Amino acid sequence: MITKFILMALLGFSTTVFAQIQELPDFTGLVEREGPAVVNISTVQASSVGSQVFPGMPNIPEDDPFFEFFRRHMQPYGNPRDFESKSLGSGSIISSDGYILTNTHLVDSAQEINVKLTDKREFRAKLIGADRRTDIALLKIEATGLPKVTKGDPSKMKVGEWVVAIGSPFGFENSVTAGIVSAKGRSLAQENFVPFIQTDVAINPGNSGGPLFNLKGEVVGINSQIYSRTGGFMGLSFAIPIDLAMNIADQLIATGKVSRGRIGLLIQEVTKELAESFGLPKPSGALVASVQKDGPADKAGIEARDVILKFDGKPINASADLPRIVGATKPGSKVQVQLWRNGSIKELTVTVDEIPPDEKPVGRASKRGKAPADTANRIGLSLSELSAEQKKQLETENGLLVEDMVPGIASRAGIQPGDVILSINNQDVRTVEQFNQLLNKTPKGRNIALLVRRGDTATFITMKMNGENK
Repeated sequence: MITKFILMALLGFSTTVFAQIQELPDFTGLVEREGPAVVNISTVQASSVGSQVFPGMPNIPEDDPFFEFFRRHMQPYGNPRDFESKSLGSGSIISSDGYILTNTHLVDSAQEINVKLTDKREFRAKLIGADRRTDIALLKIEATGLPKVTKGDPSKMKVGEWVVAIGSPFGFENSVTAGIVSAKGRSLAQENFVPFIQTDVAINPGNSGGPLFNLKGEVVGINSQIYSRTGGFMGLSFAIPIDLAMNIADQLIATGKVSRGRIGLLIQEVTKELAESFGLPKPSGALVASVQKDGPADKAGIEARDVILKFDGKPINASADLPRIVGATKPGSKVQVQLWRNGSIKELTVTVDEIPPDEKPVGRASKRGKAPADTANRIGLSLSELSAEQKKQLETENGLLVEDMVPGIASRAGIQPGDVILSINNQDVRTVEQFNQLLNKTPKGRNIALLVRRGDTATFITMKMNGENK
């Protein structure tokens, strides 16, 4: 005890601070209680290899640098044949009668799914349904009286609090790792419907599909993926919030499929520069880049260049919020939309439609119009007016084609030959003369916002006028 107080005095710590340093969490009780509800999942998939079959070659991904090394230095033999590959993952028992949550990417295209419990019992699982958009799959095993996890509330989590993962990394069953919540509501590329929980909990291949617990022993997320440049854990792990996962599971049990709302928009983030050009008090909301013709948003009167501030009473702080909120809205619902248009707030009502299984993009223009201008304009663009055929293909009455360009402001902003400029600072453009007049009126140092159509999508691009094309 004397040593303890001497150490405190030397370090300048108070008794309270020293006590706080000692208060590290004890996960033993949590693991004992909740561990039996975590399962190991293995799958068998039939696939075909080409004429190059390598005996003894390690089972490593083809995008791994060592794959090419082994392919070049091992002796191939035989003809094409089928083989069975096994993948390992984890899952959470969510009901005592055998429903199990896991990841879609583990069981997609599996010929056979096997579940192993902590008491060493093994079961053949049935795939009830899977949702690729959220990476959530639901399995069922024929058993009763099983231990099950308790659902927590991710909305009550705080960044910095402790969380625990239980799973089977690299096949090591019931491994426990711990860390803290690094961030909430993370958006990842190609993942529009999931507000991920980011943690620094060690997650590796085999942890996928396993639960993420809070210190109460409640499941707050389903571990799904990591960010890594090596293929291994680098401190960035992402989990699907459990309330979203359970909503998917409930739909799969009830109907065998997942229903999502849609309103037919393409959106983008509102940057500081865009907010300034639209007269918004702050950079928030979802900027409407384009509206699908005859879609729900079009019928409701929503237009390109509108900024959606609220949907069904829920604030849209960032553009990534809108797809999640719309997707979670029941198709057929009539919803109030608050938006910013021409410097003022406007309220509209939209009837939410359902996302079809596979949405296909509309067509794109393939022919060019008139010859380019003799010289590039102030931002380095040579523009031409759209032909009647191009306007029909693009379903627009306005727009200018970028025929050519010189290095300068526009090229640095990302504009490319073949792009179609639909508007400048919220004003539709139909002629090169009109565009250049609006451009030349913009004072040096001010931002301009161009609505640019590229292929099947439209996006706003901002750039600062510096007086000359430099």
